[in-house]
Amino acid sequence: MSRKLFGTDGVRGSAGEFLTAELALALARAAVELSGVARPQVLVVRDTRESGEMLEAAVAAGITAAGGDALLGGVLPTPAAPLLVRRHGLSLAAVISASHNPYQDNGIKFFAADGFKLSDAAELAIERRVKQATRASSRVGRVRVLAHAEEDYLHELERRYGELELGGMRLLLDCANGATHRLAPELLKRRGALVELMAADPDGRNINAGVGTTHIGALAARVRAGDYDAGFAFDGDGDRVLAVDRGGAVVDGDELIALGALHYKRRGLLDGGGVAVTVMSNYGFHAAMREAGIDVAVTPVGDRYVNEELRSRGWRLGGEQSGHVIDLGFSPSGDGIATALLTLEALGGADLSERGAMRKLPQRLVNLKAESRGLVEQVLSAEPVQDAITQASALLSGRGRVLVRASGTEPLVRVMVEAPSEQEAATVCDDLCRAVEAALR
Repeated sequence: MSRKLFGTDGVRGSAGEFLTAELALALARAAVELSGVARPQVLVVRDTRESGEMLEAAVAAGITAAGGDALLGGVLPTPAAPLLVRRHGLSLAAVISASHNPYQDNGIKFFAADGFKLSDAAELAIERRVKQATRASSRVGRVRVLAHAEEDYLHELERRYGELELGGMRLLLDCANGATHRLAPELLKRRGALVELMAADPDGRNINAGVGTTHIGALAARVRAGDYDAGFAFDGDGDRVLAVDRGGAVVDGDELIALGALHYKRRGLLDGGGVAVTVMSNYGFHAAMREAGIDVAVTPVGDRYVNEELRSRGWRLGGEQSGHVIDLGFSPSGDGIATALLTLEALGGADLSERGAMRKLPQRLVNLKAESRGLVEQVLSAEPVQDAITQASALLSGRGRVLVRASGTEPLVRVMVEAPSEQEAATVCDDLCRAVEAALR
């Protein structure tokens, strides 16, 4: 196999074509062989995709073929894995999910005994082992169900948010027909909310299908029309969440992080006094944090980079505009249910529509296609493009920002402009796009 296996969030691809049962078995076997534990106990959880059962069986076979014991947690949100690994003192966790991708895709990612995702070096070692010849082994492990996995995950959430009282608040949840469809409503009901659901009837193929964080319009329309206090949309594996206020306005990850940061600072719980976000975060977020006296560290796009930055600085809170929010004071990974609870805790009974954590600047984002990734790099380094970026940045200095970058996954130049008005954002973005398009010819 010549294709690189691990991306920024595990191994992901078309189930049965790229991500076969054979590859799943080999990945799990290699992870166990390299764990350094004589008989590792390995948690296996999955989301609701129809390919999940096949891959679960293959991963369990790989674990046991290498002498480990596979503990099946069944359908659980991804963030349950690191919490359960820590709770039960397990050696490793394998999560079978492709997050917000369509049902045809699936993926496998691993969490270490400390609850954090495996390092790049560890993933590279697994990849190299997979590409070697299979080793014979006389050790054979066992497969068993991890009893009470759902309740144990809920217990961890309740241990942190057990004092939160929602007092009959009327909430609408979009569970993306994914891994949160049972647990998110259960926990919010326990906290006293009146919960109604949409996209909470998974059939193996409807995960993320026109619903969830990447298709939030339906939730916004229903919240606005149904007199709900708020709505929350999760992605398929439950590590992301976006909110909607009673007027139907979408509250993205930037605003959720801002709410959490201000809340923790008021309570003296914002470890290190700063937050970490990616280059995609809105200029309004930076302005709000600056006004509140909260430091901001900026990372490349990807929750892995945010997590690494938080750990290196000893900080607690960070995340992405997409709704992937990491609170290291609670968990080593993003958790959509926990983020919804943090948001409601931060509001303290106030209306989400009056959140006031930040003023989001109008944003214009355009993707310009190139023939190759190599051409993208040439265009970005071209003198006319650099001159255009310098001029636009000077024009918006102190009032907005410009970001022109290569896509991490496709041959695209991404042009983003944030400015005090929609018109100015559009004008500056159009000027930059013309410079990029000229260089692409």
